[in-house]
Amino acid sequence: MKNNIRELRKKLGLKQEDLATIVGVTRQTINAIENQKYNPTLELAMKLAKLFNTTVEELFILDK
Repeated sequence: MKNNIRELRKKLGLKQEDLATIVGVTRQTINAIENQKYNPTLELAMKLAKLFNTTVEELFILDK
């Protein structure tokens, strides 16, 4: 599953560690999500979408 987390995080001027603290996970989790090595839980996906003022569907793109 692809995502736009890295781009949106950088637009807000946040480091991975900053984003991790805001949503309550580790920096390693954010890194894994950005590198498409981990798909977040629905709760985490919703927290990220809310933070970036977007929808889960726009934040995460399902590969075909």
